[in-house]
Amino acid sequence: MRQVVGSLAAMFASLALFIAGTALLTTVLALQLAYEGYSSLVVGVVLVFHSIGFVAGSLFSTRLIRRVGQVRSFAAFAAIGCAAALVHPMWVNAELWALLRVLVGFCAAGLIMVLESWISARATNTTRGALLGIYQIVYFFAAALGQYLVSLGVAGDYRIYSVVAIMLVLSLVPLTLTRAEAPTITMAPHLGFRALYALSPSALFGGITGGVIVSGFLALGPVYASATGMDMTQISYYMTFAVLATMVLQWPVGRLSDVLDRRWVLVAISALASVGAVAIAVFGTRDIWILYIGTAPLFGLAGCLYPVSLALINDHMEEGDPIRASAGLLLAYGAGTCVGPLGGAIVMQLLGPMGLFVFMGSLFAAYTGLVAWRGFTTESVPVDAQGRFVGIVAAQAVPAILDLDPRSEHEDDAALQGRDTVEQSAKPTD
Repeated sequence: MRQVVGSLAAMFASLALFIAGTALLTTVLALQLAYEGYSSLVVGVVLVFHSIGFVAGSLFSTRLIRRVGQVRSFAAFAAIGCAAALVHPMWVNAELWALLRVLVGFCAAGLIMVLESWISARATNTTRGALLGIYQIVYFFAAALGQYLVSLGVAGDYRIYSVVAIMLVLSLVPLTLTRAEAPTITMAPHLGFRALYALSPSALFGGITGGVIVSGFLALGPVYASATGMDMTQISYYMTFAVLATMVLQWPVGRLSDVLDRRWVLVAISALASVGAVAIAVFGTRDIWILYIGTAPLFGLAGCLYPVSLALINDHMEEGDPIRASAGLLLAYGAGTCVGPLGGAIVMQLLGPMGLFVFMGSLFAAYTGLVAWRGFTTESVPVDAQGRFVGIVAAQAVPAILDLDPRSEHEDDAALQGRDTVEQSAKPTD
C-alpha cells in the first residue's frame, strides 16, 4: 500500500494545487463582480458557466486526451487555465468572464479526468477504499486552503489572480516529472435519467439537489458574506469553515446510513439543512455565530446528499453495472450544478442577500417532502440488505473517480452479464 501511495504522490500533489487554485478563483471572481457593482443575478449567471464548461469537458475532453496523450493534454489544459486566470483582472466584463468560466470549466474537467484516471489505474481491489479516502482528504484540505487564501488580498487585487495562476501552473510540475506510465482513459458509460428514476427517484433527485445546493453556495456564499459586511479575511474563514464542515460530517452521516433506512437518513439530512437555511435567512445578518451554526448543517449536510444517494442507487442494483449507475448520478449532480448559481441569484435579486438561503431552504424542504412521501408510500430496501456507504467527492469530479469505489470490486462479472437489464426492467421501489 505504501508503495502505491508513494507512486501516486505526484498525482495527489498536482490535484491539491489545482483544486486550491480553482477554489480560490471561484470565490475571488464572485467577490470581484459584487465589488464592481454587478447584481447578484449577473454574478450567478457568470459563475454558472463554469459548471456548463465542466459538464461539457467531462463528456468531450477524452477525445483530445486520447489524441495527444495524458501529459500533453494536461499541460495544455493547465496553461489555458493559467492564462484565463490572468486575463480576468485585465478586463472586468461580465460577458468576457462568462466565456472564460466556460473555458476554465472545460479545462478543469480535462485536468481532473487525467489525474483521477491516473489514480484509478493504480487501484486494486485491496487498495481502492484507501486511495479513495486519501483522495477525499486531499480534495477537502485543498479546497479549504483555496478558501483560506482569499484572505491574501482584496477584491480587484491583481496579485491574488497571480496566486491562482501560480498554483495552476505549478500543478503541472509533479505530473510532468513523474516517471510512471500514463494509463489509458476510457469513457465510463452512464445510465440515463429515466433509468435512474426507475431505480430510485429519491436518489436521482438527491443527486440533483446536492449539485444545486453545493454549487449555489460556493458561487454565491461569498457574495452574501460580503453583502453582510464581512471583509476578505472574514469571508475566507467562513468559506473555509463551510468546506471543513462537509468533510467532518461525511463519516458520521455515512455510518448512520449504513444502519438505518437510507431514505429516512436523506429526510433527516435535508430537514436539518432546511432548518439551518431558515436560521441563516432570518438571523444570519444579526449574529455571526448563528451564521456559522446554521452553515454547518446547511452546507455540511448538502455535501452528504450525493454519496448517500449513490449508496441508495447501489442498494437497488440487483444486477447490471453499478459504475454505469454511479456515472449517471454524477451527471445528474453536474446538471444540478448548472442550476444552483442561477437559481440562487434570481431569488437574491428578488429578496436581497437572504434570498440565497431562502432558495436553499425551500429546495431542501421540497426534497424532504418528496423523500418522506416516497418513504410512506413505497417499500424500502431492508437495512440488512443495504450495501455500504462510500464517501465520494462530487463537487469537482468526473466518472474516472468512480473506479475507486470499492463497491465495484465484485461486480465486474455481473456488469458484463446484466448491463442492459437495468434500463429495461428496473421498477421504482423506493
